[in-house]
Amino acid sequence: MTSARRFDVRQRVDAHAWQSAFATQDLDLGQLDSNIPLSTRNKITPMTTNNRRAGLVLILSLIAVTARAENPTDFTIESPTHGKTLTLSEQKGKVIALHFLLKTECPYCIKHTNEYAKLASKTPEVLHVFLKPDSADEIKAWAGKLSQDDLKDLPVIYRDPDAGLAKEFGIPDGYKFHGQTVHYPALVVLGGSGQELFRYVGKSNTDRMKPDDFVAKLKSVKAKQSK
Repeated sequence: MTSARRFDVRQRVDAHAWQSAFATQDLDLGQLDSNIPLSTRNKITPMTTNNRRAGLVLILSLIAVTARAENPTDFTIESPTHGKTLTLSEQKGKVIALHFLLKTECPYCIKHTNEYAKLASKTPEVLHVFLKPDSADEIKAWAGKLSQDDLKDLPVIYRDPDAGLAKEFGIPDGYKFHGQTVHYPALVVLGGSGQELFRYVGKSNTDRMKPDDFVAKLKSVKAKQSK
């Protein structure tokens, strides 16, 4: 598929249809553009459960490309656990790792947060920002389950009301978790001037970027930038 055709397909994806399709796994990619040659549509039309999932990942990738071009240039978030705020424009020069955690009770979010909080001491140039779309009281209760082992201070947890920031960053919604439909777990890494360096969107609660992979990816991106 040419770059022009990929752009055309991406433009045709309706946001509401995307969310519904991702939740039900019934999207027929062949319907996105009837002008796509039949031979190409046959390659991406989900004929089985596995192909359907692969097709949805394709849409996710296309939408993520669009989202990266439209990330917010500034935002301010508040922490119910520490009573502090963070404004992106005041963090110039720092690498910001935005961890979009899941709504409601999430043991893997606890594990992920603990692992990256420990990593923070080894990567002082990176500010790890943990975000949850729950209420202030729910976040406080959830944060109480974080472990302080090997940590000087517990990580600051910020609130993303109604997942507004996650939506602005193009984190896909439609993941059914604990009886609710929420956005997928995601990591978005911003450079010193606010530009996106890379992102990782998990396919499920347990699908997260491992700390070692994060360090390797960041090192690779920085090496490319220095050339």
